[in-house]
Amino acid sequence: MAALDNIDLQILQFLQANALMTNKEIASRLNLTTTPIHERIKRLENEGVIEKYTAILNKSKLGKSLVVLVDVTLKEHAASFLEQFEKDVLLLPEVVECYCISGGSDFLLKVLVKDMDEYRHFILHKLATLSNIGNAQSRFVVNEIKSQTPVPINLVQ
Repeated sequence: MAALDNIDLQILQFLQANALMTNKEIASRLNLTTTPIHERIKRLENEGVIEKYTAILNKSKLGKSLVVLVDVTLKEHAASFLEQFEKDVLLLPEVVECYCISGGSDFLLKVLVKDMDEYRHFILHKLATLSNIGNAQSRFVVNEIKSQTPVPINLVQ
């Protein structure tokens, strides 16, 4: 992968702020023509720096206002058990993020549901049915102070 210069980094900043920004708009802001912008974006996509484009949705307006962080500890820690849990959790649509973590538990899940009844159903009929679950501790988000998707970018000095 080629090193990223300030133009690449600025392009990435623009696209993180608004993935619908056109090559023409980016070129205008950077005082360039559209062709080098297009070529740079294609290179960034091909090199995997840009993984995908997505829309950020308002979860409350879609009826998913309860956010729960779940610490999961497994009974067994052999590689096959860890891999099976990772495969299983990918099939749970309520789980929007899953991290393998160090410390007191093995995984941290971010779960989005409508309300406590839906969360109870998720725990009883989905998460608890997975093999090898030892313990699950739930923490309910009272207020979301900061939630962002952009990766911090520092321009080259």
